[in-house]
Amino acid sequence: MRHIAAYLLLQIGGNASPSAKDVKKVLGAVGIEADEDRLEKLISELEGKDVSALIAEGSSKLASVPSGGGGGAAAPAAGGAAPAAKAEEKEEEKKEEEKEESDDDMGFGLFD
Repeated sequence: MRHIAAYLLLQIGGNASPSAKDVKKVLGAVGIEADEDRLEKLISELEGKDVSALIAEGSSKLASVPSGGGGGAAAPAAGGAAPAAKAEEKEEEKKEEEKEESDDDMGFGLFD
């Protein structure tokens, strides 16, 4: 990803056909060492191709990929559901406070 990101940054900056040396220079500027094999493969794969067209083609392919998902939770019903949830939260808070207090009353301190 870092190689393609550097390549695209160079293109956005006006270099229509970045070389491996150009990409190495960008990566080196931020302290990243380029992987020679991956970089050469990237340069050879993109040579003579319009990156904008490749991105558009990839986006259209991704649009057809199903991306399921849960769809989100249902909104709480108006009326009695919200107060009941608040009451449960208050009960839980009280239980936690009581538990903390009971732990404090064990009769000895950490540094006694």
